[in-house]
Amino acid sequence: MSDFQTELTKGLETLGVTADSAQVEKLVRFAGLLERWNKVYNLTAIRCRDEILTHHLLDSAALVPHTADFLPQGGTVLDVGSGGGLPSIPLAVLRPDVKVTAVDAVSKKTAFLTQAGIELGLRNFTARHSRVEKLSGGYDVMTSRAFASLSDFISLTRHLMKPGGVWLAMKGVIPEDEIKALPDDTEVAEIRPLQVPGLPEQRHLLVIRLKG
Repeated sequence: MSDFQTELTKGLETLGVTADSAQVEKLVRFAGLLERWNKVYNLTAIRCRDEILTHHLLDSAALVPHTADFLPQGGTVLDVGSGGGLPSIPLAVLRPDVKVTAVDAVSKKTAFLTQAGIELGLRNFTARHSRVEKLSGGYDVMTSRAFASLSDFISLTRHLMKPGGVWLAMKGVIPEDEIKALPDDTEVAEIRPLQVPGLPEQRHLLVIRLKG
């Protein structure tokens, strides 16, 4: 087992994420794909393998235990502005019971997402090249990690939310100004701190719902 794979396994255990050897191997392969494609397509500013582990894989995996509260027995997730597949691909790997769709407006990014999904054998993962406001359908959960302000995240996607669904926004420091600017008919139901192994930065998960 490589040092990278060992640290990834330890990190997942620290996060309380259950992963078998095949899932860990898929995440290691995904890191390799990110590194390789980044050299040509500039998918992410992070290129150091150690930072791919902490800032991408483990940071994305930190979301997984929380999804059990909103997707206890499968369901559908839309990852908005997924970019290099974060958190959508780690989520699809670690929650094979959940159907994950990643949407991005940049074609080279969705080309990468599509290829990564094929190479990793993720039957529960789909990539869409589109502006999110032009999508149709319905989702139980919608996620974003580096998409836009909370207000834009909500306004551009609310037509896609199933009744009773939630928005899960991954942020650093709690964005007080963005929270104040949310539409009047929405509310931050919870703010959950995220402790990411090897990442000495504030991370928070905002759970947003429609009122009523």
